[in-house]
Amino acid sequence: MSEHTNKVEIGIDHSSKIPLHVQVEEFLLKLIAQDKFRKGLFLPKEVELANRLGVSRNTIRQATNKLEHKGLIVRKKGVGTRVAEKKSLSTTGLDHWYSFTREMQEKGIKVINLVIKVEWVNPPETVSAFFNCDPDKPLLKLSKLKGDSSKEPIVYFESYFHPRIGVQEGDDFNKPLYDMLEETYGVVVHRSKENISAQAAGKLGRKLKVDTHFPILCRERFVYDAGNRPVEYNIGYYRSDKFTYSIDIKKGANK
Repeated sequence: MSEHTNKVEIGIDHSSKIPLHVQVEEFLLKLIAQDKFRKGLFLPKEVELANRLGVSRNTIRQATNKLEHKGLIVRKKGVGTRVAEKKSLSTTGLDHWYSFTREMQEKGIKVINLVIKVEWVNPPETVSAFFNCDPDKPLLKLSKLKGDSSKEPIVYFESYFHPRIGVQEGDDFNKPLYDMLEETYGVVVHRSKENISAQAAGKLGRKLKVDTHFPILCRERFVYDAGNRPVEYNIGYYRSDKFTYSIDIKKGANK
């Protein structure tokens, strides 16, 4: 394989419970984060990747299909595969969604978990209504404070999971959340209904290291699987000086 891919740690474990195509996707995410690929260098060909990683071309195709669907790469028949052109680093679109870590990886931004807290709590009314569950029965709540490489806070998340899934305190919450759910529980998220609003930071200012009157973005997310069953309720509080949203809307047909 070329010198470019040799610079990325090869970590395909055929004995792992993690599906091979998921491991290949992780490898490719590290690959496309390299400056040379972000600047337009073509990625290695499918057969080259398959031979080097010791997996089938179909497995490579599964991983690249997923990256293409997420808008991370562009493939042209007879030409090759390149990293897709990026939006501004501080912007994410509403035309596709996945975990915050993935959103930032797409833009070449490294984010780290500053704080992770897992606890069992009685859910708020909004959560129990969404899950259609007993409000007096504790649910697992995941809180994450994420920041940049300089440890400056960017966003604070709170997540609740449907009890059907069986998420536990000992799960690996350092992984991108939706990867963990798929690898550990076989849960694949499919659809998200979201509400976005602006508010003053208030008590959250201490976590986000801003003044109580500082404007923040609040993103409420209701996440479903392919069977339209509730998976996760998530609410994120973003520093407005660190994050913006873009919306690309096409004009509808005239009636």
